[in-house]
Amino acid sequence: MAAGHPATTEVGLRVLQEGGSAADAAVAAMLAGCVAESVLTGIAGGGFATFYDAAAGVTTCLDFFCSVPGLDATRAAAPMEPIAISFGGVPQRYEIGASSVGVPGVPAGAGAIHARWGRLPWPRVVAPALSLARSGTLLPQPHASTLASLAPAMLPGLGAQVYAPTGRLLAGGDLLYHPGLDRALAILADSGPAAFYTGDVGRQMVATVAAGGGILTSTDLAAYEVLAQPVASAPLAGLTVSARPDLNDFIVTLGSLPDLVAMPRAPRAVALADALRGYGTQRLGDTTNISVVDADGNACVVTLTLGIGSGVWLDGLGIHLNSMLGEGELIRPGTRPGERMASCMCPAVVTAPDGPLLLAIGSAGATRIRTALLHALINTVVDGDDTLTAIGRPRFHVVSDLVHAEPGYPEDELDALQEAGYKVQRWDGLDHYFGGVSAVGIAGAAGDPRRGGIGRLL
Repeated sequence: MAAGHPATTEVGLRVLQEGGSAADAAVAAMLAGCVAESVLTGIAGGGFATFYDAAAGVTTCLDFFCSVPGLDATRAAAPMEPIAISFGGVPQRYEIGASSVGVPGVPAGAGAIHARWGRLPWPRVVAPALSLARSGTLLPQPHASTLASLAPAMLPGLGAQVYAPTGRLLAGGDLLYHPGLDRALAILADSGPAAFYTGDVGRQMVATVAAGGGILTSTDLAAYEVLAQPVASAPLAGLTVSARPDLNDFIVTLGSLPDLVAMPRAPRAVALADALRGYGTQRLGDTTNISVVDADGNACVVTLTLGIGSGVWLDGLGIHLNSMLGEGELIRPGTRPGERMASCMCPAVVTAPDGPLLLAIGSAGATRIRTALLHALINTVVDGDDTLTAIGRPRFHVVSDLVHAEPGYPEDELDALQEAGYKVQRWDGLDHYFGGVSAVGIAGAAGDPRRGGIGRLL
């Protein structure tokens, strides 16, 4: 079990110990993450899940990402509020406010994963997150650093009560507590996901968004459903990597790589940089990832996001609404109300030719998801690193002809990149910017130190 916060990981492990399946543990962990990792995600966000059924040897990808609202809108949305956010010194423009709120998918996604592959009763799976919401959790230092970057989106509305309760931003080790979130999770446990779409929570969501000028309606919520997505695959060192086709072309990029097994590391770095430059888009954002493997060899990998947060909260429920419409390039040309937005999220599994699962892996980090996954997979599958070592190794990320490199990345490989025509920007430390991988497999379990992640085995 691996996730982006010690509390999230502990919840998943506890559910596994109590006889839960990988799906039960993943759902419990994703809801716990909505409490403990609210700087990165939330119950009003969206995401994707990849499930590997060991007995059948079948991989399934589910889409519970945010949809575009406005199915029966009678007016135009009010203008969104532009804000400036900087990640690792890289500035990016976002827009927040009620008009940035898309149709959320996390409650429906949690329900669908549990209904298809869960074993424990639904209230039992929700209970650990409810307990965390009542007590609060400690904020890891990497999350505190992210909070400082995201403050313009996190502090409006009720956000200041959560993230700056004493008048200053929470720091690493401070208690993160969301007043009212336990009530929202109690409703989820008792009434199921429907309460967030056709029940009281959904009605409050519609009223709150409308009051701020957004166009999310009850029709949008009632029409939302979790979708199955095609599964794409590519080879790596004689193994098969499977995931959904994503906005950033992770599987396509992986499939474009030459055979890396016998290639020296310096030319391999150039081949990887060329592949990263040749495919995909560039966008910053915040997500979190959960990877679970159970005793039967089933795997569930879930990636979640809130965008950066809209600054709009549901009073009395501690729920921060998503800002997905404020990330314009996620709405593809021609996307209509009711249709899904695009995403770079790409939870994946690695299997051997005869079927057994070898690795369940996913990453946070928007367009750096592809970069982080490729580095971690190559380190594990090609170089034979254990999972913790593979995730912790320095990475580079390519933006056009510029290579952003973490400290400690081998200098001879950076020299080869420069000789190939790339400019190299050396960073001062391992950074949140370079994604946040979590993975579980035969080489161990690990979360990404860049984002306070942790992995544990039973």
